[in-house]
Amino acid sequence: MSTADRLTDALYGLGWSTVKNLPEPVAVRLGRTIADLAWKRRGKGVQRLEANYARVVPGAGPERLAELARAGMRSYLRYWMESFRLPAWSPERVRTGFQPKDLHHLTDGLASGRGVILALPHLANWDLAGAWVTTELRTPFTTVAERLKPETLYDRFVAYREGLGMEVLPHSGGSAFGTLARRLRDGGLVCLVADRDLSASGTEVDFFGDRARMPAGPALLAQQTGALLLPVTLWYDDSPVMKGRVHPPIEVPPSGTRAERTSAMTQSLADAFATGIAEHPEDWHMLQRLWIADLDPTKGPS
Repeated sequence: MSTADRLTDALYGLGWSTVKNLPEPVAVRLGRTIADLAWKRRGKGVQRLEANYARVVPGAGPERLAELARAGMRSYLRYWMESFRLPAWSPERVRTGFQPKDLHHLTDGLASGRGVILALPHLANWDLAGAWVTTELRTPFTTVAERLKPETLYDRFVAYREGLGMEVLPHSGGSAFGTLARRLRDGGLVCLVADRDLSASGTEVDFFGDRARMPAGPALLAQQTGALLLPVTLWYDDSPVMKGRVHPPIEVPPSGTRAERTSAMTQSLADAFATGIAEHPEDWHMLQRLWIADLDPTKGPS
């Protein structure tokens, strides 16, 4: 392991071991302080966040984009502070920490026994939403995690999410899709963060007026297993309680090739994501390149 990898792993370990024991007001202030410092430094991540917001909020001037980036970094650090502290939250704190709208789409789908796929963008805190599902609904689910470097950091994330009641599969390795399909055929729940393609071979969609690639997995799983595909969007407000919405199901088109059906369903997913992101752009934590025009073709997503 390189020195940089050891340092990264140590810093995350410090966060999980130290931040989770801080009083909540102290953690909130710490997160905001770190966010403001990062925003003032205007590193590559902050610059990319601002550039992405420029696409989401067309016509926004430099001052508005700077304000959005500052709010975005505060939202991003709120996500991290909450995530570091989630393992220490009581079940009651988890249950009262999230208020979803239109939950019937999910509960009716689970009751039907056909399996449900929840697809989310990088909005607010998807880990908290997952912990709420396992705690309030008492429903376990399966998800997929990107393999991080160093490997010890990936192991920390897997252990963290498994501690919240999730089954975590590695994104790479090729076996995740088959396992997800089996869980869905058994009437289970699968949750996938699905606004950024990690394979460089995703499905092209129109997204805020330009072309981007998003994972085809959610649409393919729905077609192959008959599971319900539900977009979910999340956001923060001024309260300690995260809000969310379960969108209506995305149906499999009755005709067309598999590729055509996948394209149409992924576009519908992107449209639902865009609705939530446009309403709460500061809660979209996309600090990487997303649109095809922004990607280096020699490197793929970064």
